[in-house]
Parts: sequence; C-alpha cells; structure tokens
Amino acid sequence: MNRRDFLKILAMGVIRWGITPDAVAKNMEIMSRTPSQNLDDHIRDYLNKMENFNEYHAEDVQIDNAIYKVFTSTVKRLRRLQQYAGHGNFQILSFEDGLNIARKYSRIGEFSKAEIRFMEMIFYAEAERYGFLGQKPLNKITDRIKTKEAMKVPHTGNYLYRGLPLETYEKIKQLVGDEVVLTSGIRGIMKQFLLFLNKADKNHGNLSLASRSLAPPGYSFHGNGDFDVGQAGFGAANFTKRFTHTDVYKKLSELGYLKLRYPQKNLLGVRFEPWHIKVRDNI
Repeated sequence: MNRRDFLKILAMGVIRWGITPDAVAKNMEIMSRTPSQNLDDHIRDYLNKMENFNEYHAEDVQIDNAIYKVFTSTVKRLRRLQQYAGHGNFQILSFEDGLNIARKYSRIGEFSKAEIRFMEMIFYAEAERYGFLGQKPLNKITDRIKTKEAMKVPHTGNYLYRGLPLETYEKIKQLVGDEVVLTSGIRGIMKQFLLFLNKADKNHGNLSLASRSLAPPGYSFHGNGDFDVGQAGFGAANFTKRFTHTDVYKKLSELGYLKLRYPQKNLLGVRFEPWHIKVRDNI
C-alpha cells in the first residue's frame, strides 16, 4: 500500500468510520516501506493539489449521499443563524449559544438531532482523513470565547483577543498606517463551521477541497490568537496571491511581521496564506 491509498482509507473514516487503531498502525508500517521514488511522486501530487487548491482531485473526500440532505440543511440553518445574530456577534458565538438561539427563534429553526450529530461528526473527525494536516488547538465542540478577553476592533466588524494579538495588530497599524486593515479576527466554533461547510456546499460536499482553503472547525488558529490582514480597498483579492504584490504585504515583510501560519509549499494540507498572521511561535 502506498501513501495515497493509506490517506484514502483514512479519508473514508469521515463518513463511514470503523477504522481501528490497530488497522491504522498496520497501514502506517506498510507506508513506511514505500519506495522513496513513490514518496517523491506523492509529494509532487500533494504540491500540485496545493497549487490547484480550488480544483477537484480524484482522491478528494465528499459528503456521502446518505447524509447529504442533513449536510445542506445544516449549512442553511447556520446561514440563517449568522443573519439573525449579526456578522459581528456571530464571529464569537459558541456552539451551545448558537443552538439555544436557533431553538428560540422560528426564523432560524431548531437544529435537528441529525444536524447536531452531523456537526459533532465533522468536529471530532480526524481532519487528516480528508487532507488537512495541521494542529487542532480547540479540542471540544463546547469550547467558547470568553468575551472579557476579546475586544471588537473599531470599523472592522472583527474581534481580537486582548494581550499579544491586539498589541500585535495595533503595532502593525502604527507602523503601516491606514493602508492595512483587519480582514478577519477571532472565529468561534460556529463561525468556523459556517465557513468550512459553506465552502464544501459550494463544491458539492467536497470536504478535501474545503480544507485546502479553510481549516475545519476546531483546527483554526483564529480561535486562539491569529488574525488576517489586507490592503485597504483591495477587497476579496486580499485572500489571493495578489496580496503579495500590495504595499501592505511588502511593508509587513520588511518589518518582520509576516510569520506565516501557512507559508509557501507548507506540508499542512493548506494553500499558501500570505495574509494570515501567526501571533505566537509556540503554537
């Protein structure tokens, strides 16, 4: 078995489960004996996927047809929840608070048991099964953001944690000026659910494609300090490689503030994100 087959077996666990630790260990042992030439092929294949992150690839893992309706109904309810709560408040909304709000307001509608089980499945699945190889800083779906530790940054609609994250952003503003804008700050569990599942929904339930652009819920470092910046007036292009040609990017690079979480050709299963500021080196 080569590395590709091994990851494919892991991927099937997202939907069908049933992989035992012994089976995984056995597959890893076999994978370690794969000839180096094959591993080079896998690396080239991997880098191709990262370069073409928004395209479909043969081994991509998708939502199974048996639960597709639950998947789409969950996404629609999350959208209604964000619309009702407001985009700013939704950024820091916890899973439990989101369920409670939906239960109270008919325009959102209560999350069904099947939808809750689906979100739990997505949250607690090993994201490596569909290609995301980064760390998981939030381990419980009930993890919440302490509002006293967060501050809403004026004129941005985003929150940052007090302390090092806010201090880092304020220093960047001081050095770069009004050209730099905060494009995304703290993201709670519900926000990350919506971002990740929205991306999958727009691509026919493709979880692998979604994970190349957006961390699955629980895996985003926006939950504990990281934030995104952009060039004022550059709009959605701030989340593309075009950002590297902006004055803001050049100035931040010169000042040493671009300690990227997901650099060029990283091996975490994530596209290059030159706008994502890594706040702490130890996590």
